[in-house]
Amino acid sequence: MPTPVTAVLLDVEGTTSSISFVHDQMFPYARRHLGDYLMEHWGQTELLETLELLAVDAGQPSAEVWLGDLPVADQPHRVIEVVEQWMAQDRKATGLKQLQGQIWQAGFESQQLVAHVWPDVSPALRQWQQAGIDIRIYSSGSIAAQKLFFGHTEVGNLLDCFSGHYDTTSGGKKESQSYRNIADDWRIDPQQVLFVSDVVEELEAAAEAGLRVLLSCRPGNPPQDPRFPCLRVENFHAITPWLG
Repeated sequence: MPTPVTAVLLDVEGTTSSISFVHDQMFPYARRHLGDYLMEHWGQTELLETLELLAVDAGQPSAEVWLGDLPVADQPHRVIEVVEQWMAQDRKATGLKQLQGQIWQAGFESQQLVAHVWPDVSPALRQWQQAGIDIRIYSSGSIAAQKLFFGHTEVGNLLDCFSGHYDTTSGGKKESQSYRNIADDWRIDPQQVLFVSDVVEELEAAAEAGLRVLLSCRPGNPPQDPRFPCLRVENFHAITPWLG
């Protein structure tokens, strides 16, 4: 008998939410407010911790080494220049994602940002939860950003649907070891976990680690390699038969 699926690991962009919301609303919001956020919070503990991560992303051992050759007044401008370049490249860097999450916090809390989720997502999550399925999120966006996102959706607060969140601190999403790390943290047999994503390379990595996988084919998602031997689903109701 095959191992039953008792847990679901979900991607966000292209799976629970449209790619256009993330790219057309969230990313531009972060770019518009980047300078103001840095100037307002420069020297504060939360931002100092993020600068250390950004320094590592930049290949430097610390923020002091990365920025120390500049006068204090010029240091935010270097960060702005580098971060804007990384945003344009859509880099999946941990420090960048943490900084974006900090900027998005103000947007969600002021309701300038309200997260899009596909109409089938909330009822399916509730159904799975009632059936005892353990549901968690794995996104390149920071855990803090994930919680902001699902705490401020068009259908209300969905955070209680999830028992855990993972980001790039567990590893890159196209690396099989990341999924082993997540299963170890989850204390679950990888074969019990179903991973749903819109990116074939992520599914390949997860499958190599022993997870079951499904390809999310939402409207607006870019085409994926048809040679990957994976079932495709267009909504969360099509996932339900896989569970239990």
